[in-house]
Order: sequence, then structure tokens, then C-alpha cells
Amino acid sequence: MDERGDIAMLRHFLAALAYRTQKALRDAPPEFADFRVAKNVRTPHELIWHMTGVIGYAVSLFRGTKFQPDRLETFEAEIERFHVTLEELSEHLGTSGFPESITPDQLLQGPMADAMTHAGQIAMLRRLQGNPIAPENFLWADVDASNLSSDQAMPRAPKEGWDSDQPPPAPGRPLK
Repeated sequence: MDERGDIAMLRHFLAALAYRTQKALRDAPPEFADFRVAKNVRTPHELIWHMTGVIGYAVSLFRGTKFQPDRLETFEAEIERFHVTLEELSEHLGTSGFPESITPDQLLQGPMADAMTHAGQIAMLRRLQGNPIAPENFLWADVDASNLSSDQAMPRAPKEGWDSDQPPPAPGRPLK
């Protein structure tokens, strides 16, 4: 793939990250922000703060500056700052050209993959808190590289008949 293709793929990955993060956060009860499953395990608020730091680190590679965000007081403000940081990284990808110090592959395997891992942790914390999110076939998700905001589409292919009291389906089974 050429650099333009790499950039398009990275921007789409950022949109998938925005989508999955909002899926994990959608309709969470207010107390979820500070849910701590065990000592020294990040809360959802702390995870979003960390995700902002990870994506902000990627931004700093383009800017040539350091990025170390202070923790914001409210979960909602933290979520919005995360999405603004995603948008900033996407803008750098689209206009700045790549810094000589890193490759698109490194950006993907490092900060971007790290942030996606944390989106999954947020989804898992929902289940551990007793408020799981319904599965969906992400292959059909409405992921739009031009939308990195917190206003993400609803699932296109949710698991029909899903019941949070039932065990998860076996791997590889279609979710449609």
C-alpha cells in the first residue's frame, strides 16, 4: 500500500476507535465513570484520560512537542477531549505528512492499537459492572472516517435476540 492508502487506513482506524469507544459508553449509568473493578485498575474515566494521552502522544510526534494531559474533572469533558484529540490526529495525518521518526505501521502498532485495546477494556468493565453492551457484527458498522466525534451511529447489525443473562456466543458464529 502506498502512503495515501496508509493514511486512509489509519484515518478509518481512528473512526473505528471513535465508534467502538462510543458503543462501549452509550447508555452507561452515571456511576460507571468511577467504577473500579479492583485496586490499581483504571476506572472508565481514567481509561478515557489515558486514551487521550496515548492519541495525544501520536499528535505530539507530528507537532514535535510533548503531550501530557491533566485529568479533567468530569467524565463527559474527558470523553469530548478524547474525540477532539482523535480529530487532531486525523487532521495531521491528512495534511502534515509523516514525521521522519516513525512509519504508519509504527503509529498503528503503538498508540493507535493501544487506544483500541482500552476501548475493549471499557466494554469489559460494562459487563463487570453488571451493565453489558450488546454484541454486534462490526464488519457492518457505520464507521465513517469523517466522523470522529462522540456522536456515533447506532449499530447496523446488532445481535438479534441478545440476552445479557446468556453466555456469549461461540467464536466464529455469525452475529446476523
